[in-house]
Amino acid sequence: MVKYLTAYMATAVVFLIADLVWLSSTVGLYRRAIGEMMLEVPRWKAAMSFYLMYIVGIVFFVAAPPHPAESWTSVLLSGALFGLVAFATYDMTNLATLKRWSLQMSLIDMAWGTFVTALSGLSGFLVLQFAGL
Repeated sequence: MVKYLTAYMATAVVFLIADLVWLSSTVGLYRRAIGEMMLEVPRWKAAMSFYLMYIVGIVFFVAAPPHPAESWTSVLLSGALFGLVAFATYDMTNLATLKRWSLQMSLIDMAWGTFVTALSGLSGFLVLQFAGL
């Protein structure tokens, strides 16, 4: 249990800080892309629910998977793939269903999801390695 809590905390810190920086620096991009559909104030309970669940996924599939990771590079690749699939699910659904969602917006957001998931999953993995867990 200590292993998973440690991985969760390490992964969460990196993911949340990186996503906060990303979202605060790109809010204009999203506002231009979806305009009037964007809330003035986010629904924080929904956002926190996403973060709590998504970080569980990163820990389970990337940072501390049930099968032993071969190397830090395999963890990085697993994180990138998990992030790409998860963010593509959101972005390509938006592209398919929303009038003002563009391919450019999907590609930018999918690239971000790929990067931040790989980075945070690798961070959780490395903390576990360093702690000997």
